[in-house]
Amino acid sequence: MALRPLRRRILALLADERVRFVLVGGVNTLLGYGLFAAFWLTVGDRIGYLGSLYASYAVAIVAAFLLHRRFTFRVNGTGSVVVDFLRFASVHLVALIINTVALPLLVEGAGMYPLAAQAIVVVVTTLVSYFGHKLFSFRRAAHEV
Repeated sequence: MALRPLRRRILALLADERVRFVLVGGVNTLLGYGLFAAFWLTVGDRIGYLGSLYASYAVAIVAAFLLHRRFTFRVNGTGSVVVDFLRFASVHLVALIINTVALPLLVEGAGMYPLAAQAIVVVVTTLVSYFGHKLFSFRRAAHEV
């Protein structure tokens, strides 16, 4: 059966944490960017692009935490959910600070449209997030694994 080798290959890919991070991160990036676009296009005239950024982060961070904790880093049943969320939020705060600095530089300084500028910033903050979550948010001592 041709499906068995394909299934084995998919399972082998999903065994790699980096692949799971890209998949979950892709879903979350689409969600976050979609929320940013929705806020920008509906209430952006009142809250601006930074308000749209903060509102989208506030909503997307909960989904990102749950997906990364469960699927990417597979910490099911270990550690404290509250501690993990606080660590996760702190990594996202670093990404948000980078975004808060970079977005105006690209929009005001380089004259880019906010949706295009945010797409560029997402690439940088994705790398920051991966290493932050791997090394800090969901880090486990050897006896916890």
